[in-house]
Amino acid sequence: MLCQNCGKNEATTHLKRIINGETAETHLCSQCAKALGYNSMFTGFGLNLSDLFGGFFGDTPVSRLSSKVIRCEKCGCSFDDIVKSGMVGCADCYKTFFDKLLPSLQRIHGKTEHQGKFPQGASEEVKNAHRLTELKAQLGKAIDEQNFEKAAQLRDEIRELEGQA
Repeated sequence: MLCQNCGKNEATTHLKRIINGETAETHLCSQCAKALGYNSMFTGFGLNLSDLFGGFFGDTPVSRLSSKVIRCEKCGCSFDDIVKSGMVGCADCYKTFFDKLLPSLQRIHGKTEHQGKFPQGASEEVKNAHRLTELKAQLGKAIDEQNFEKAAQLRDEIRELEGQA
């Protein structure tokens, strides 16, 4: 079988990922596997098995060979995998690649915080805390725009909400 990346060499590395019940298989030659960061079978286990078995592979531990590509500890995805597929592998990928994903999320969604409705069981305290955050943001904007009348109204509203807490 030929490498799915370059289409020239014989595939020697076979990857199988199951994410949300969907299976994806990839067959790569050794050069493409190394270039994509799949040059160690001992990475991504949480334990540092590459250092444990490093003596079997010569003087250089296997972990030093594969340390160039950062991978999610839970699912093993690299940022390049996310870019190619257009999908994040798991929830931990958001933490692992936060700095790289943030500009894309801001561009796509316009915001990086979820804005939505409160559940029916949400307490007034939670709703007031959210409203307080919104009012403080509006106050900052009003001050920047030098709209002091609106800023004074917002200030009074904030004091009223803080008095209830």
